[in-house]
Amino acid sequence: MQRRSFIRHSGLAGVLAAGAAPAVVHAQANIRWRLASSFPKSLDTIYGGGDVFAKKVAEMSGGKFQITVHPGGELMPPFGVVDGVQNGTVECAHTVPYYFFGKDETFALGAAIPFGMNSRQMTAWMFEGNGLKLMREFYAQYNIISFPCGNTGAQMGGWYRKPLQSIADMKGLKFRVGGFAGKVVERLGGVPQNIPGGEIYQALEKGTIDAAEWIGPYDDQKLGFNKVAPNYAYPAWWEGGPQIDLFVNQKAFNSLSAEYKAIVEAAATYSHVEMQAKYDAKNPAALKQLVSSGTKLFRFPKDVMEAAFKESMALYSELSAKNPNWKKVYTDFAKFRAEQNLWFRFAESGFDDFMQQQKL
Repeated sequence: MQRRSFIRHSGLAGVLAAGAAPAVVHAQANIRWRLASSFPKSLDTIYGGGDVFAKKVAEMSGGKFQITVHPGGELMPPFGVVDGVQNGTVECAHTVPYYFFGKDETFALGAAIPFGMNSRQMTAWMFEGNGLKLMREFYAQYNIISFPCGNTGAQMGGWYRKPLQSIADMKGLKFRVGGFAGKVVERLGGVPQNIPGGEIYQALEKGTIDAAEWIGPYDDQKLGFNKVAPNYAYPAWWEGGPQIDLFVNQKAFNSLSAEYKAIVEAAATYSHVEMQAKYDAKNPAALKQLVSSGTKLFRFPKDVMEAAFKESMALYSELSAKNPNWKKVYTDFAKFRAEQNLWFRFAESGFDDFMQQQKL
């Protein structure tokens, strides 16, 4: 009786009787946005995350909120999307935050840093820890609000003309490596190159670089790296769980209705989950195909891993001493990482270690 009385007195009785939603839902304006991607259209996985987001927004808004997705280079350079969103040239972008560490190293903490967190830990920090709050406070300096919008999972360590046998092989190595990781590669004696995904193959083929990493088997096979550099390393110690973000111009987001804001958030979260599912589903078959066609897998030598870890920790201490933005976010990041590492050592790693030794 109480429920019936509430419906009658709140004015909802007629609406529910007619089987219609409240009129406010149908009063939303038609909106058109543009999304600038940092990725080539040929990659249905990482570029596809922007497509999935845009389609979900359209579906949930009944077609009233349309977002066109543009591959890297179409509207602006792949690494120019932060400027594009900040200046309002486009309403939003789909990108990896660490590409923009040159503006401030803190950008990298929104995606991945060497010896950071895996994808589940990163998602936990973002949604249940302080990650999203802290990164949004930082991005506000650039007129941007961020939404987690994808994760590739742990990546492979790249393609090499010759396999690395020790830390000595890093000296002088011209290595295409994404964003912030180049700072550590440089400290190891390498020569980092930050090249957009669509331009890596040509650089590797021409010998402009000696080695290159992108993501993992499915994407790497599509880009053809195995044809010019047969040695495939693992794991990517610089990308244990890199997050891809949706960057939205703050003014554009603020102009949305509450319903449309909720739709943007929900669609980005859907894309976030869908992207890693796609990578986890597609990478196994691609790796088998690569190995059967002559790809040679090798694990990074222990001295490379240890030297990289040592230099990474030293770098983070140096940045904390001179960059207040970094120190504020990294302090929380490091504490969360330590707690996650302790937990994963038991249940997750214990289970994975046993299962990966079984013949299935």
